[in-house]
Amino acid sequence: MQHKETVVIHADDVESDGAINPPIYYSATFQAKDADEFAEMAGTSRHPKYYTRYGNPLHTRVSKIVAELEGTETALVTGSGMGAISTTLLALVRAGDHVIAQTRHYMSTSKIMDEMLPRFGVEVTVVEQADIQAFKDAIRPNTKLIMVETPANPTLVVTDLEAVVELAHANGIIVVADNTFASPINQRPHDFGVDVVVHSATKYLGGHHDLMAGVICTNEVLAEQIWETHISIGAVLSPMDAWLLLRGLRTLPMRVEKINQNALALAHFLEEQPQIERVFYPGLPSHPQYELAKKQMNGFGAVIAFAIKGGFAETERFIDALALSHNAVSLGGVDSLAVHTAAMWKGTMNEEQMKAAGIPPNFVRYSVGIEHINDLKADILQALKHTYEIDKV
Repeated sequence: MQHKETVVIHADDVESDGAINPPIYYSATFQAKDADEFAEMAGTSRHPKYYTRYGNPLHTRVSKIVAELEGTETALVTGSGMGAISTTLLALVRAGDHVIAQTRHYMSTSKIMDEMLPRFGVEVTVVEQADIQAFKDAIRPNTKLIMVETPANPTLVVTDLEAVVELAHANGIIVVADNTFASPINQRPHDFGVDVVVHSATKYLGGHHDLMAGVICTNEVLAEQIWETHISIGAVLSPMDAWLLLRGLRTLPMRVEKINQNALALAHFLEEQPQIERVFYPGLPSHPQYELAKKQMNGFGAVIAFAIKGGFAETERFIDALALSHNAVSLGGVDSLAVHTAAMWKGTMNEEQMKAAGIPPNFVRYSVGIEHINDLKADILQALKHTYEIDKV
């Protein structure tokens, strides 16, 4: 494999029209020159110039780059990260199957596990992802798939990919990993034997908070099976978003390198602040799975979780006082974003559910961008000062 900086520039050299920056193929359908070519187009999986629900030249270009980055045979693109996850799960399991999932997943993934799959006759067991024995104990004769996410959203718990894969493959079980929080620059689950790697490409891969996309990376056999479901579900990536995603991929290694540097420095800085109760970041020696994170990750990513001293009200004031970090969801982009996790999820989870998911009322999820680190530190300091000065009044 070439270096990642080269892959993102050259892995998609599939056109010979001379355009360095590819055109946007904004066409729903493509013309065949005769009946034989039409039959060939209709019968070819992911044909780039048949019908955009099936494929598009820009889909092909994006897929080539991300598959190369993840080290898989191929990749599929979808209209969102949840499009990638739901399509994958619905393609690989059926009524009567059993799935093992983690206690901590992105909330929409958890909703699929808690509500959608059981509605279709698929049993789901949820286990603590830091406990490999829990995965082993959950396996049944009808277990078809294990879904992992590492680091997990939003608590940054790390799942041991190698151990899960060894356990799963010994029992003929497919492993799907959500690699969104790491990115293929920081972690390649397929290197540990993971069968399917999914991404919300809205995050790091796009990198500019201006598109919605998902990617599914796997081998040709599973890709064919997933694609058959994909064209029926129709979670299609628009040509414009595919073009934006391609543009974002060109700078992915450089952006992630800067983000990693900023986030690690900011995590250490937060640990030094007396107003911060606890910091969760896989790159800190204080993280309970720091050694595991070092083993399976090349960098530790954008997201830092931390708890500030106080409760819900103090945390709200802190978020409101931040000037550089936007109060907005998502992660992995050039802008720093901060959310009060309990406030974000209180509309979909009650207090008991948040407690079970490890989300206290004073929890902040901070996605570090590419701003200068000293400016980010200064912004956090002034927000902390504002928060606790009000308490003294």
